[in-house]
Amino acid sequence: MKIVPVPCLEDNYAYLIIDEDTGEAAVVDPVEPQNILQAAEVHGANIKFVLTTHHHWDHAGGNEELKKLVPGIEVYGGAKDHVKGCTVALEHGDELSLGRTVTIKALHTPCHTKGHISYFLTSTSGDDPAVFTGDTLFIAGCGKFFEGSAEQMYQSLCKILASLPRSTQVFCGHEYTVKNLRFAMTVEPENERIKQKLNWAEQQRRENKPTVPSTIQDELESNPFMRVDRLELKELVGHNSPVHVLGEIRQMKDNWRG
Repeated sequence: MKIVPVPCLEDNYAYLIIDEDTGEAAVVDPVEPQNILQAAEVHGANIKFVLTTHHHWDHAGGNEELKKLVPGIEVYGGAKDHVKGCTVALEHGDELSLGRTVTIKALHTPCHTKGHISYFLTSTSGDDPAVFTGDTLFIAGCGKFFEGSAEQMYQSLCKILASLPRSTQVFCGHEYTVKNLRFAMTVEPENERIKQKLNWAEQQRRENKPTVPSTIQDELESNPFMRVDRLELKELVGHNSPVHVLGEIRQMKDNWRG
């Protein structure tokens, strides 16, 4: 299983996922179809379907054009979302196959949008699993609560995604890592893992390199939105409920001008 990040727009990521046994490929959020098709040509991949995380234009806005450029392509999206160009609606737990080695499981991770889907991939070839989290989970951050509640984001982040194997690679929808880690330092200034990762991320961006992927283990160590059950964060907010802490930290981030 090969995963190729494809930068799009100003700070978005689309992804090309290739089953190396067959050359069959899926694409995640191909907002700029020509970029995806160029990447597929470089890697000798044959695109079979689209995995859309959510309906926002900077993720789903390329679906219709890609359908014209790749006749017969299927476009998957959440059943509770209104995904442009969607041909197959997915519910939580639905599974797909890519080529001979890759299995894709749909995880309903709402809050940023009602029908947001994250895609969890495993491979029989022995690669680490991967999850494509769109705008639910960012490296060291989470999406804004546009269509949902803190309760939903807690369930999505701290129950569903946190339960994945710790080695799972995390591929998110935007290059927000440096800013997220700078905010995380204001929340947990003594967290050495955040300091280390911020230094690394700043160097990556100076070299114009992506900061994806992270891992679930990394996020549990350095993402404040996945650490809301910890005493330090409860004391910071002055509340014992992890859901309340998550909501308060999201509001702090919304108001932060770092």
